[in-house]
Amino acid sequence: MRRGARIAIAGICGLAVAGMTAWAALAIRYSDLTSARLLAVLFAAGTLLAFALLPRRGRTLVGFLAAFAVVLAWWLRIPPSNDRDWQPEVAVLPSVTIDGERVTIHNIRNFDYRSETDFTPRWYDATFDLAQLESADLLASYWMGDAIAHIFVSFGFADGRHVAISVETRKERGESYSTLAGFFKQYELYYVVADERDLIRVRTNYRQPREDVYLYRAQVPRENVRRLFLDYVREINELKDHPAFYNTLTTNCTTAVLVHTRVNPGSPPFSWKVLLSGYTPQYTYELGRLDTSLPFEELRRRSRVNDRAQAADQDPEFSQRIRDGLPGTR
Repeated sequence: MRRGARIAIAGICGLAVAGMTAWAALAIRYSDLTSARLLAVLFAAGTLLAFALLPRRGRTLVGFLAAFAVVLAWWLRIPPSNDRDWQPEVAVLPSVTIDGERVTIHNIRNFDYRSETDFTPRWYDATFDLAQLESADLLASYWMGDAIAHIFVSFGFADGRHVAISVETRKERGESYSTLAGFFKQYELYYVVADERDLIRVRTNYRQPREDVYLYRAQVPRENVRRLFLDYVREINELKDHPAFYNTLTTNCTTAVLVHTRVNPGSPPFSWKVLLSGYTPQYTYELGRLDTSLPFEELRRRSRVNDRAQAADQDPEFSQRIRDGLPGTR
């Protein structure tokens, strides 16, 4: 029994060391350190050789834990920044000023696209009346099957204007997205505040391959919409002064929406359908926050807006045209 217990403990320690070694090596690999790849390999190889060749495993473990603590302390101190050579899509930070019921959003994105990568950058400011804020719609954009989607929200005002807000990575020039790198402070967090002719149309009309975009009319009280909008505003202004890192698991497009909904009473509990973001609309439906007069599959089919978005294209009435005939439209 004692021998079995020692084997079990050794196995647990071995798995822990392997996991910590992998994490530290990846943290180094995805850092801005000079020769980061070489340093990551040296850390992993050094750990392996130390445990394989050194005779006293207890002392080797203590030495490994000290080395890991150094890497962890260094990694925790890596600061986010708003001062980098950003890709043009995320080069300008939005911000919001509030004067009573008047809300002015600065730097709303509305690019003039010729293709996904060929566009004329265009930003504008707009003032909205909070008293006219009446809707918050859930959008899901799919590009790799049913399980994964990009989730974002669009707020509608009584005058027909809509402002879409999408939580994304803020990438530098020449940088591409990696799910793995997103765990290791590779990207800053960015809130795209955009005209729907930008944020929806680039996905339905210009991105190759084109994404499937679904727009669901949320069925929630207006006071909840107001609280949700103001919580987004708070975070937008916070990021302007205090940048933060994106995280693939904990701080992404879908978890951000869930966190913002917590400003309202009866906010939804966490679910695996948030991690597998493609199922977030179904989860929202099950909570009764979408139009439940139709079976979900029928609601989903009728909520796809690609054809409408392609027909509307640059029409100033784009937001109204993609909503014509949608379930739950008021």
